[in-house]
Amino acid sequence: MNYSKQQLWERFQKYYTEFPTVGLALDLSRMRHDDAFFTEMDTLIQSAFSEMEALEAGAIANPDEDRMVGHYWLRNPSLSPTPQIREQIEQALAHVETFAADVHAGRIHGAGGAFENFLIVGIGGSALGPQFVAHALGHPKRDKLTPYFLDNTDPDGIQRVIATIGEGLDKTLCIVISKSGGTKETRNGMLEAKFAYEKAGLNFANHALAITREGSALSKLALKDDWLTTFPMWDWVGGRTSELSAVGLLPAALQGFDIQMLLTGARACDEVTRRKDVRLNPSAQLALAWYHAGCGRGSKSMVVIPYKDRLELFSRYLQQLIMESLGKERDRQGVIVNQGISVLGNKGATDQHSYIQQLRDGLNNFFCTFLEVLADGDTSSITVEGKAKTGDYLGGFYLGTRQALFENGRESITVTLQAVSPFGVGALIALFERAVGFYASLVNINAYNQPGVEAGKQAAEAILTLQTEVSNFLESKPGNPMTCSDIAHGIFRVDEVEHVFKICERLSANAQSGLTKMSGSSLFSARYEMTVQ
Repeated sequence: MNYSKQQLWERFQKYYTEFPTVGLALDLSRMRHDDAFFTEMDTLIQSAFSEMEALEAGAIANPDEDRMVGHYWLRNPSLSPTPQIREQIEQALAHVETFAADVHAGRIHGAGGAFENFLIVGIGGSALGPQFVAHALGHPKRDKLTPYFLDNTDPDGIQRVIATIGEGLDKTLCIVISKSGGTKETRNGMLEAKFAYEKAGLNFANHALAITREGSALSKLALKDDWLTTFPMWDWVGGRTSELSAVGLLPAALQGFDIQMLLTGARACDEVTRRKDVRLNPSAQLALAWYHAGCGRGSKSMVVIPYKDRLELFSRYLQQLIMESLGKERDRQGVIVNQGISVLGNKGATDQHSYIQQLRDGLNNFFCTFLEVLADGDTSSITVEGKAKTGDYLGGFYLGTRQALFENGRESITVTLQAVSPFGVGALIALFERAVGFYASLVNINAYNQPGVEAGKQAAEAILTLQTEVSNFLESKPGNPMTCSDIAHGIFRVDEVEHVFKICERLSANAQSGLTKMSGSSLFSARYEMTVQ
């Protein structure tokens, strides 16, 4: 259906809602649903409200792992189902604030004096949340500490970060984050960081702290080696919803942000999104819009386009929050449903010069989520043409893109923030966390487990075991180069020839492995030999 400008204005008035206590607005007018859709979905969304109410009260909301789901308690400990949990949250927050104050005052310091940097070693939610908030709220002239991140097991990437810190390593606090303490990527990053500190003549323990679960392998290591301190993680907080725990609050406090306002923004959004009237609940509106766009099957991807550089990393943050939560093979009864919403995106107006062309004229297999920020920033932008300023162009490009897409049958949602502030960022995090929970209820899946992630970890472990077998076998056969097929037969892994080939190719590309490659008459007749170290 094509709408006249008058019809669009009427539609906008009907589907644009402001939430003044949260400092945001939501516009669904460019989604092509009608009033009947909300009536049809009322039973499902009311059930979602009830499930969310039970979750917040302490019900087992993640039955696959027999766990409560408590990230909402982090910003309002009085909601905790037990006095013990409330006390744990309040003590952790007090510890964050005290520790950050001691670092800023120089009472806790590195070998070179007061800490000037912090290095986060983590992956997934342990890095994406802190990275998003650091980028959204940071300023090089105001930050009390400069953040750095090791969020992968890529040695080249690790060395680039260490080299960037350079001689400032003696003034760098290392924060190792792992809930289980057994995540291999984080373990590897920690060992690389420890090696770098020791190579610089520094005692790693005097610069390190851990954020982990009590009794984990990481907590035991930190205690044994006398690290500076530890902060808690709990079974009832998942990594992708941990930004308002010590995982995100400690880095934010160290960088100098007002973490109480982060929590206040999230708490204010939680209060609004508990309302059982869809018209007054932005998270419920988002969840229903997602359901409409993908017909409850995730048949369309979500393209996230924030028109603000500070929110550039929000799409990456949402990728984990939404895709890890909603990308599930089975529903809560075990029926195969293959649910999920793919999340893509970067930022506007940059993307108008890249993939907006396809969004408007190519496959109509997506819906957009625009993020509009009304305030330009701390300082006014300059006038560039007539009376228009650079920020006016940013707003103009957003409205123009939104209209151009809609005219060609492409749907979009707009979330409008008053400003990128600690309060606004906290509210934005809470808005999408609860939308994910509501949507999961609508499509009858468990949003709080991650079986696919665990399967990937187990498969990776199997490959590393195979690599050890390949290396040991070749070391036992010096001077006897072999093809990947010979090696697979020699270690009784005849069904793993492809993986043996890939392992040998990677090892032979790295001289330090000791594996050399001799080309053959064909690609797979190459022979490999290990030099005994």
